[in-house]
Parts: sequence; C-alpha cells; structure tokens
Amino acid sequence: MILEFTRSRRVLGLWVLFPLAMLLLFGWVRSEEMGGLGPAFAFTAPGILIGAALFFSCLGGPVSVIVGERERGTLNRLMASPMTGRQYFAGLILAHMAIALGQAALVYGTTYLVGGRIEGSLVGGITILGLCIGAYVSAGFVIGTRFASGTEEINGTVAGIGVPLLVLGGTFFPADNLPPALFAVTQVNPVFHMNRAFTAVARGDSAIWEVWGSVVLLIGFVVCAVWVGSQAFNRMLTTHTRP
Repeated sequence: MILEFTRSRRVLGLWVLFPLAMLLLFGWVRSEEMGGLGPAFAFTAPGILIGAALFFSCLGGPVSVIVGERERGTLNRLMASPMTGRQYFAGLILAHMAIALGQAALVYGTTYLVGGRIEGSLVGGITILGLCIGAYVSAGFVIGTRFASGTEEINGTVAGIGVPLLVLGGTFFPADNLPPALFAVTQVNPVFHMNRAFTAVARGDSAIWEVWGSVVLLIGFVVCAVWVGSQAFNRMLTTHTRP
C-alpha cells in the first residue's frame, strides 16, 4: 500500500506543499500579533496539522484509494487473494500513518527552523495524533465504501461531508465563537475533539488526562467507524465482485 502511494509523486508533492503553504499563510497572518514567525508558527501548527494536512491526506486519501481500486477492478483480485478486508484496512491505516507522521515532521520541523518551540508532551501529542489518524482513515473508509460511487464524486463528497465538520470543529476560528446552538451540536463533532485535544497537549496548555473527554470520544468514534466501515466494505466486495 505504501509503495503504491510512492508511485504517485504528484499527490505526494501536494501533500507536502499544502500543509507548508497553510502554515506559512496562517503563521504570517498572526506573526505581527504574536511577535514573530516562530511563536506564530508554534501557535498555528496544531490546527494546520489536524484541520488541513491530515484531513486531506488521511480522510480524502482512503476515499480516493477505495474508489480507484473499485473502478480499476482491483477488488476482484482482492477477493481471489488470501488478503482479508481487515488486512486491507490495516494496510490503509499503516500507509496513511506513515504519510501523517511525515506531514507532522514537516510542519513541526519547519516551525522549529523559524524559531518556534514545542512546549507540550511528545508522548501525549503522538498518542492523540494516532487517534486522529485512525478517526480520519476510518471515516474515509466509510465515505469511500458507502457514499462515493465514482471518481467524479470524490471531491464533492469529501467536501460536502468534511468541510462543515472542519468549520464547526474550530479549524479556521475558535469553536467558542459559534452560536450556542451550533456549539452544542459540535460537541459530537470528532474534528472538534481532535482540535481541542491535540492543540491543548501540543501547546502545553493541558496534559492528556486533562482532555480525557475528547480522547474517549475519539476512541469511541474510531471503534464505531471501523465497525461501520468493515461492514460496508464487506457488502461492497460482495456486490461489486458478484458474477
């Protein structure tokens, strides 16, 4: 699975350029307010990583992979091989985890180069990052198997489902600024809890046990999404490969 991604150099290049461009843009906007690029990058990096980089690579990526392999007929070969749906899903998780860790290293490496310093717990940050990757990939698995039936539907489906979650999840502005009714709704938004938990731990504002509510919700979301995605994937295999 990872080797398959390395063959698509254009996609890999975009996954490198996009978070860097977002980090530079948002960091530059806040640099005067925060006293320089270093502090601004350090403040901006968690939201850029969760709400921009991982959203497109770890949610949009699985949708594209599943739809593409379905249209190329790869699923027929999958059914004839010893590989199971669980192994396929595990391959997706591992491949996108490698990409996500590369993006994290890129975002925080750039932040460090311009003078930004990371104050939070490395272990806590990696733990929450792993949950975020699992949540995004699981959601992409569900979208790819249940909602995106063809290549032409990928962008519209991902944008239609994902962008409202990003907006309500505090990616572009603090969720506290939302009207009370929308703020209540976003409490069940996994992106809100990704941003809340990872930002608090990465900036050193809270330890991981102080955001346990968001961590528990993310674990529950991953478990539910994996179950729903595996059921949908099995149905898709049966339907798509039926003679």
